Amino acid sequence: MENLEEVLKKHKLSNDEYQNILKIMGREPNLLELKIFSSMWSEHCSYKSSKKYLNGFPTKAPWVIQGPGENAGVIDVGDGIAAVFKMESHNHPSFIEPYQGAATGVGGILRDVFTMGARPVANMNSLRFGNIVNDDKISKHQRYLVRGVVAGIGDYGNCMGVPTIGGECSFEECYNGNILVNAFTLGLAKTDEIFYGLAEGVGNPVIYVGSKTGRDGLGGAVMASDSFSEENKSLRPTVQVGDPFAEKLLLEACLELFKCDYIVGIQDMGAAGLTSSSFEMAGRSGSGMIMHLDLVPAREEAMEPFEFMLSESQERMLICAKAGYEEKVLDIFRKWDLDAEVIGEVTSSGNMELFWHGTRVADIPVLPVGEEAPIYDRPIKKPAYLDEIKNINIDNFEKLSNQEAFENLFARPEVVDKSWISEQYDSMVQTNTIKNSGSLDASCIRIKESGKALSMSSDCNPRYNYIDPFGGAAAAVMESGRNVAMSGARPKAITDCLNYGNPENPEIMWQFAQGCYGIKEACKELNTPVVSGNVSLYNETDGEGIYPTPAIAMVGVNDDANKTLSSSFQEANSPIYLIGDTNSDFGGSLYLKKLYKKVGGVLPKIDYEQELKLWDLVIEANKKSLLNCAKDVNTGGIAIALAKMSCVGNLGSTCRLNLNDERDIFSESFSRAIVEVKDEIDFKNLAKEIGIKVQKIGETTKEQIFVCNDIKAKLEELKETYFNKFQEIIEQDI
Repeated sequence: MENLEEVLKKHKLSNDEYQNILKIMGREPNLLELKIFSSMWSEHCSYKSSKKYLNGFPTKAPWVIQGPGENAGVIDVGDGIAAVFKMESHNHPSFIEPYQGAATGVGGILRDVFTMGARPVANMNSLRFGNIVNDDKISKHQRYLVRGVVAGIGDYGNCMGVPTIGGECSFEECYNGNILVNAFTLGLAKTDEIFYGLAEGVGNPVIYVGSKTGRDGLGGAVMASDSFSEENKSLRPTVQVGDPFAEKLLLEACLELFKCDYIVGIQDMGAAGLTSSSFEMAGRSGSGMIMHLDLVPAREEAMEPFEFMLSESQERMLICAKAGYEEKVLDIFRKWDLDAEVIGEVTSSGNMELFWHGTRVADIPVLPVGEEAPIYDRPIKKPAYLDEIKNINIDNFEKLSNQEAFENLFARPEVVDKSWISEQYDSMVQTNTIKNSGSLDASCIRIKESGKALSMSSDCNPRYNYIDPFGGAAAAVMESGRNVAMSGARPKAITDCLNYGNPENPEIMWQFAQGCYGIKEACKELNTPVVSGNVSLYNETDGEGIYPTPAIAMVGVNDDANKTLSSSFQEANSPIYLIGDTNSDFGGSLYLKKLYKKVGGVLPKIDYEQELKLWDLVIEANKKSLLNCAKDVNTGGIAIALAKMSCVGNLGSTCRLNLNDERDIFSESFSRAIVEVKDEIDFKNLAKEIGIKVQKIGETTKEQIFVCNDIKAKLEELKETYFNKFQEIIEQDI
C-alpha cells in the first residue's frame, strides 16, 4: 500500500496494529478492509484502553437476566416483567453540533433498548457543561451549548412519546472544552421475550430495515476516539442527523415484529453503523456473513462501499431472519413506511464477505476482528496534583458567616431548580410517571401491569473524582443507590458511562483504573451489579482534560407504587430527623469550590455498612408508613438539603443541630438523609433495631420561614431564587 504511514495515521492505526491486521488477513488489506479495521479497533468500538479494567466488574445476581455484552442490560423486576436499560455517551458530537449530537444520542440509546424487545418507558440524562455564569465568550458559548443540547434531547424524546423523567446537570470549568452528554433509557419487556443481537443458521437472510443510508456520521466512531484540537474542532460531517418520526415508526414496527416468531436476532446500527452491527451479530455465534452493499437503501447518489459500511445514519437496524420468513419481515416494515431489503445471508465461512454489484470487495475473518482487537496495558502514573491539593481545608481561609455562605451557595446553578431544562421534556407521556426531575432525588415510574414502581437516579460528583478517583467513583454508586432508596425502592443494578480524558496520558489512565476499582468495590459491597455501560475517552481539548466523570445510573424496585416516597416536606408541624453522622467533611465540596475557588481536600469516609443501613431504614420505615418524605444529604450539606425540601414542599422548617463546627451544616459527609417522620416512636425503634444513628433536628412549619441554626430566610425569597435563577442565567443572551 502506497504512503502506508500516512494512510495509517489518517485511520488512527498504529504500525503494530497494522502488523496484526496482516497476520489476521494473511495478505495486505485493501482500503475498504483497512477502514473496517480502523472503525472496529477504534477506542469507541473496541475499548482497547479500557477493557483491561472493565474485566472483573460484578455482573451477576439472581435478578440479572443479561449483563454487559449485549445492546442493553436486563434485570427481572418480578411478575414476569424485565427492565431493560443502558446509558451511553454522545459527548464529542454534542460539542460539535449540540442539537443533533444530543438528539441522536437519545435516538441511539432508545434503539439499544427496544432492539432487545422492550418498549421504552423512561429516559434520563446526565449533562456536564462549563462555566455558564460569566459574560465572557466561554460562558456565552456554554449557554448556547446548554440550549442546543436540551432542545435536541427534548425534541427527540417528545416526538418518540417516551417521557424524560429525570437526570442531572452540573457545571465545572473543566468542561469548557468538552461537554458531556450521557443518555439513559429504560424499557419494559416480558422476561421470556428478550431478543439478542445474534446472526446464526447457514442460509438465514440478513435484512436491512429503517431509514435510508446517507453520508452523515462517516467516521463518527473514529472521531469519538480522539481529542479535540484547533485542527479538528470543525467536524460537522461526522455528526449524524436524527429523525425521531422515523424512529417512532421503527420502534412500532420492531415491537410488532417481536410478537411473531420470524427472526433469530436483531441489532441496532450505532457507532460504525453497518460494520459494527454485522460483525457483532456474526461474531456472537462464530458465523460468517455475505452482504451485497449495492442492495442497501441509499438516500444519496454515487455512494461507495466504504460509505455504506461506515455511515452512522440514524434509525436503522440489521436483522437475521429465519429462512422462509423474509417476506413476512419485509411486509411489517414496509407497512410502517420504512425501507426494508434482504442484503445478504448467514454463512459457515467465518468471514464477512462484502459484494458490490457482484464483485467481492472485502473478505475479512469475523472473530479476529473482535477477539484480536488490541487490548492495551497503557502506562499509569498517580497524578502529581493529588499531593498538592490534599491538604486544602476550609480552615486555610477567612471564615465566613453561615448566612453569607448560604446565600452565596443557594443561588448557584448546581443547587437551584433546573426546571427550565426539565420543562422542555415531556415527563408525563405514557401516564406512568410518579416522580420526575423537579421532585428531588430519584425519578419513578409505575408498572401498571404489576402495581410495582421502578426508581432510577443518575449521579456523579466530578469534584470528588478529581480529588480521589477511586473514592469518587464509589461515591457515585452510593449516591445513585441512596437516591433510589429515598424513594422507597430497593437498589438493584447499575449502568455506567465512564467519561475520562486522554488515555495516552499515564495520569488519566491511572484515574480511569482507580475509577473502575472504586465501582467494582462499591457494586460488590452494595450488591448492585453492573449490567451495561459505556466508556468515553479522549474528552480533552488542546491538552486540557475533563475531571474524571464516571456517571452511574441506578435502577431499583418498589413492590408497591402507591408507597413511592416523596423527597420534599409534606405536612406542617411534622418532626424532622437526620439519619447518619456528620463530620467536618469538605473535600471536593461545593463550599470550598464556590466560596474559596478551590477543589481539593480529602474525600469523606466511605462506609458501605452504614450506607446499607441507611437504605434499609428508609425502605423499611416507608413500608411501615412511618415517613412522609426522605431526601439524601449531598452537595451543599444539610443546610442546602433542608432549603430544597422547604422550597419544593412549600413549607417552612426550623432546625437546630449540635455540630463540632458551625460550618458543618455545609459538610458533605456520606450516608446521611433527612426524613419527615409520621410516627417517631416506631421510627426510632426501627433505627435502633437496624443499628444506625438518628436524631431529631426540628420540624416543618406553616410559617413561611426557613431556619437552620444561624441561617434565616423568608421562604418566598428562597423560592424566587430556587425556581427562577437558572432561567435568568441561561437566557441572558436571548
